[in-house]
Amino acid sequence: MAATLRDVARLAGVSTSTASRALTLPERVNAATRAKVQAAATSIGYAPNKAARGLITGRTGTIGLVLPDLANPFFPSVAKGVQARARAADVAVFLADTDEDAAAEAGLVQALSKQVDGLILCSPRMSVDELNAVAADTTVVLVNRLVGDLPAVIFDHQDGMRQPIAHLVALGHRRIAWVGGPATSWSSEQRGKGLAVAAAELGVELIEVGHFPPHYDGGMAAADQVVATGASAVVAYNDLVALGLLARLHTRGIAVPGDLSVVGIDDIAMSRMARPALTTVRMPKQQAGRLAVELLLSLLDGVESGARKTLTVELMVRDSTGVNQRPEDGTV
Repeated sequence: MAATLRDVARLAGVSTSTASRALTLPERVNAATRAKVQAAATSIGYAPNKAARGLITGRTGTIGLVLPDLANPFFPSVAKGVQARARAADVAVFLADTDEDAAAEAGLVQALSKQVDGLILCSPRMSVDELNAVAADTTVVLVNRLVGDLPAVIFDHQDGMRQPIAHLVALGHRRIAWVGGPATSWSSEQRGKGLAVAAAELGVELIEVGHFPPHYDGGMAAADQVVATGASAVVAYNDLVALGLLARLHTRGIAVPGDLSVVGIDDIAMSRMARPALTTVRMPKQQAGRLAVELLLSLLDGVESGARKTLTVELMVRDSTGVNQRPEDGTV
């Protein structure tokens, strides 16, 4: 027979109501009593009923995670971090995939917000007004997106884009192409701005090729335009786009990095498996997911408000970048 709250109370030498408070509202019980009750519960394997606890605390014990594309390896890594931290806090996670559709995202968020204590929105595609409206009714944490003072976990895009430009300049590259992501993508905008600032500071020409879908086919579509720019190196919006670039360049007989150096962003697992292995900017994806849960739980407890966490990133130099072989670019 499963252990009951009454069994815990009897073993701890307290009333049933005190045992309940110690397990569901621990801040209302003194430390010594709380420790006795928790030790008793652990010793007999008692687990509080979440539904009953919800009636007391007003919490569902669940949070929502909304992602734009589960097929993109970036987002499952974030989800893994969210799940790990939520599990440690005994919180369940409801997951929704919007398939890069802003309208579908808005509908899913509205429906999910009624069932959970709070939401984590990763790289949301909704407009600023829509996100502010959601935040007015629900506790929300954004990941990889800034909107006013809304709580968020972001990556240091400015330093993250300076690193690959400095790396390419050190290799003698002076004309560098930029393959952007969707025109509505906040991260694509931030990455483009970071690259432009770094290029200006280091005295190189940055050629914006355009906006492309954030996946393999987007890179395939961009490759011919990259070659036409005459650039000796290219930075892609993400690793999937970079992998598409590698494939199309290989088909055309353009050597990487001999003829063209390629840099991705995100450091998904496939970037290490590519041939040549992809130089990329590592984004701490799982850490972002864990921090988002911690921030959301703190907000729900009234500990923080309007908080923002910025994560550092790291350039991973691999085989897809090399010394510029084009003398017209001023290399030795």
